[in-house]
Amino acid sequence: MSEFIDPNIVKRIINLREELHRHNYLYYAVDDIEISDSEYDRMMNELIELEKAYPELVSPDSPSVRVGAPPLKKFGTIKHTIKMLSLKNAFSESDIRDFDKKVKKELGTDGDILYTAEPKMDGVAVELVYEDGKLAVGSTRGDGDTGEDITSNVRTIRTVPLLLLNRSESEKIPSHLEVRGEIVISREGFRSLNEDMSEQGLPLFANPRNAAAGSLRQLDSKVTAARPLEIFFYGTGEASKMDIGSHWELLCALREHGFRINSHIKPKIGIEDVIEYYRDLEKRRYELPYDIDGMVVKVDSLILQIQLGSTAKWPQWAIACKFKAIQETTKILDISVQVGRTGALTPVAHLETVNIGGVNVNRATLHNEDEARRKDIRIGDTVLVQRAGDVIPEIIKVIDTARNGDKKVFNMPENCPSCSFPVVRDEKEASVRCNNEFCPAKIKAQVEHFASKRAFDIDGLGEKLIGQLFDNGLLSSYADIFYLDKKKIEGLGGMGVKSAENLAEAIEKSKSISFARFLYALGIRHVGEHIAEIISLKYGSLESLFSATFDELKEIKGIGPVAAQNLMEFLSREKNRKKIDRILKGGVKILFEKNNKKATLDGKVFVLTGILDTMTRNEAVKRIKMLGGKVSESVSKKTDYLAAGKSPGSKLEKAMALGVEIIDENTLRAILEA
Repeated sequence: MSEFIDPNIVKRIINLREELHRHNYLYYAVDDIEISDSEYDRMMNELIELEKAYPELVSPDSPSVRVGAPPLKKFGTIKHTIKMLSLKNAFSESDIRDFDKKVKKELGTDGDILYTAEPKMDGVAVELVYEDGKLAVGSTRGDGDTGEDITSNVRTIRTVPLLLLNRSESEKIPSHLEVRGEIVISREGFRSLNEDMSEQGLPLFANPRNAAAGSLRQLDSKVTAARPLEIFFYGTGEASKMDIGSHWELLCALREHGFRINSHIKPKIGIEDVIEYYRDLEKRRYELPYDIDGMVVKVDSLILQIQLGSTAKWPQWAIACKFKAIQETTKILDISVQVGRTGALTPVAHLETVNIGGVNVNRATLHNEDEARRKDIRIGDTVLVQRAGDVIPEIIKVIDTARNGDKKVFNMPENCPSCSFPVVRDEKEASVRCNNEFCPAKIKAQVEHFASKRAFDIDGLGEKLIGQLFDNGLLSSYADIFYLDKKKIEGLGGMGVKSAENLAEAIEKSKSISFARFLYALGIRHVGEHIAEIISLKYGSLESLFSATFDELKEIKGIGPVAAQNLMEFLSREKNRKKIDRILKGGVKILFEKNNKKATLDGKVFVLTGILDTMTRNEAVKRIKMLGGKVSESVSKKTDYLAAGKSPGSKLEKAMALGVEIIDENTLRAILEA
């Protein structure tokens, strides 16, 4: 070691290595995190730069020369034929241009290089091995050399092909193929999964990535099968008989064999188009149905990839262009309690304002008392907070090392903070509830749910206005919405003639509603969108539903005894019947679906593209399938309808070229509700 090296530099390098090793262990070995992704990246980059500046201090055991940590011993291990390398990170447009310059320098050319750019999925990297077209082995990336054997679990994922297809004469199935992909859970799937976990009184997942990792690492594959896992494929390891010249051609060949690739990939583009796509993708990242944390850029030519080669850490022909962080650390200033539509009390943390992904965050849900205790969250704690898209910000974990002993333990109140009614706790559930049916907070939350986008979708009737209407005696339940006096609304603070007219128009527009959305709007416990959809297909009128018995309901596939019991209790109460009658007398028309679901959509093939406003993509897929239709990822001559939302992708152009009927979201909803 040189005698001229500052001892503080040596100390800093040692400290960075120790901390990164520790965080690697927490993340890869025990599914735990203490710092945000952006903070980890900053530490890693600092270590890399220091080791560049002082090469005599480089150590073979530095975290900069390997990825992750050894896999757990719960599963068997699989050694990868070709190492699953990590990717070097870029954090700005200038970093991306520097990557392009370095590629050209290494290749000794001034000419333009073509790249393929794709969204960087925020999930779990896996490798699947196919022998003679059959899935043989599935494994996680692990430490890059060796991963965990998760074959039985990946077999349960519907988007994983068990047998390869041979759709093209020019693309023969390789006798041996190692294909790599990212397993994810969509935001909608994550929301539904955590709702299920909460109803069962189980700990909630912190984010979709952790949910995907936890679901994959179940010893019982039946548990994995019940989780909403998906996979997108992005490349190969070792493969036989694949005469392909570019990365994009490789992806197309994989797609021909039945592998799902991302529909937002931009193939064979120059560096300026790469930069433009980076900007566009960062703007639209929350419009996608799944989490992405950046963009991956790869030299498209496989020959040039070979020429560029790889280091021990990452390939020289690819780079991960990261977006701004969606996780940051902040401090809990206080914890209050909110009362929901079912009376459930939810603790909410009030935070020292922190900017996460361009949005100022000052509150985060703690879900329930058990979850707050499991994470040992206290007032005054320094915590890691996450925000992703429209998901409510939440606390991932407490930073224990920042705790100094003066933090205040949070306890749920014994009385409702809104009406002072004594709260109760069902030992079978994680929630503490207020059972006072006249609780102001509870009624306001019921009205807000009733008017929400996935229910009656009354634009302009939000939390603030509902509070004003209730406090001024204009609203005592959601049934009163259809009897509001426009003149009285005009007199409320912040409202005027035009605002009152707009609200009246929105209410009038909402009066035609499907039976499924109507049932969901009523806010019956355990009757979410999916169960409401099942009920709407089973019963062709309110009268037939009112006549249903508990035994009949619980036997319907997908409902079960808990939802059946809650539905029966709700419908048996006279006050609820009167509310429904008042809603109908207010001019609401329910659109009932015919029992024979084969009448309109049997065999019809739909493809969805773009962003839907009035329903989620998952909801649309479920409804199409429940009515006998099929949903495909790609447009072909067999496609009957392309449903195009906002910002449609390349599928729209292909549909136009093939003469496929193109419909907008309103037409799709009309078809589903006909």
